[in-house]
Amino acid sequence: MLRKVLLIVLMAFLGLAATALADQITLKNGDHLSGTIVKSDGKTLVLHTEYAGDVTVQFAAITQITTEKELHVTTADKKTVVGPVTTSDGKIDVATKSGGTVEVPPGNVVLIRNDAEQAAYDKSLHPGLLRGWNGGADVGFSLARGNSQTSNLALAINAVHPTLDDKITIYLTSIETNNQLATPSTVANLVTAGIRYDRNFGPRTFAFVGADFMSNALQNLDLRGLYGGGIGFHAIKSDRTVLDFLAGLNYTHETYSNGTVVTPVTIPPTYTSYGMTQRFAALTLGEELMHKAGKTTVITEKLYLYPDLSSGYAGQYRGEFDFGTVTKISKWLGWQNQFNDIYVSNPPIGTKDNDVIFTTGLNFSFTH
Repeated sequence: MLRKVLLIVLMAFLGLAATALADQITLKNGDHLSGTIVKSDGKTLVLHTEYAGDVTVQFAAITQITTEKELHVTTADKKTVVGPVTTSDGKIDVATKSGGTVEVPPGNVVLIRNDAEQAAYDKSLHPGLLRGWNGGADVGFSLARGNSQTSNLALAINAVHPTLDDKITIYLTSIETNNQLATPSTVANLVTAGIRYDRNFGPRTFAFVGADFMSNALQNLDLRGLYGGGIGFHAIKSDRTVLDFLAGLNYTHETYSNGTVVTPVTIPPTYTSYGMTQRFAALTLGEELMHKAGKTTVITEKLYLYPDLSSGYAGQYRGEFDFGTVTKISKWLGWQNQFNDIYVSNPPIGTKDNDVIFTTGLNFSFTH
């Protein structure tokens, strides 16, 4: 009998001890919850419990918090205090190791994280080069048979590696249209690729360097390489909208060949193929927009102008305009639409100065 009493007392003591070591929150309706506080965004709080897993409660419904372990509490003025948390007189008290107890009004709390969540957040700000990538792949395909026999394939891949201080962007696009009637031929073949590195040196300012490449059979462009850099300004920077303006210099090397056969004015007439290589310095003037329209759709838009600066090409320029949307169907799948307009003021003989391309298809997003 004595052993049973001692066992019951011991179990009750261990239960009380476990409860004492757990974080405690009290709600306005009098409910008490025990577990481990994971995080809060100032609107809701996530409490990990032993038997119910993660429980989310409204932060405004909490009247009391008591923790044994340290929490990282970030205020509206972007200051973070660390220590065990208790509540008194409607305020949150954080018992810091060096600064004593710091009082924080609940309405001034924007973030709360435990040590594990804070460590994961800190790591996300400075991930290694092999981690922290996100982006997507676009695929579009069309096929026609009967009176016409054409096929069109559009592919695009983009990846971004953002950190607290910098960002790496990589992209690759390919659009190919073939005609199988009579003599098979390639109607359109456009390939673009590039890489850019941005480095923040202020809340709204950044520097950038990059390289862009293009091959465009519609304009008889074998390859254009553009290497440059400059500065940028975040005119708008929020979770929903980012509007950037960029300006800089670039060196352009482009080669046109295998174009339309032309007939020079000679007697007797001779025939030759068009071919040309150009090297020149140019300005880089750009504008980029990203806007989240609702919960599922993202709108992107870019406009770039490249006025030539070299004396032999004065007055010539190129322009590129891109507009696209991605509407999420699921976490990793979406529907994309893309409009591109490519303009060259001095196209090769036999080609037009403007190409307009529209593609649509599926988008596959990824995060690593």
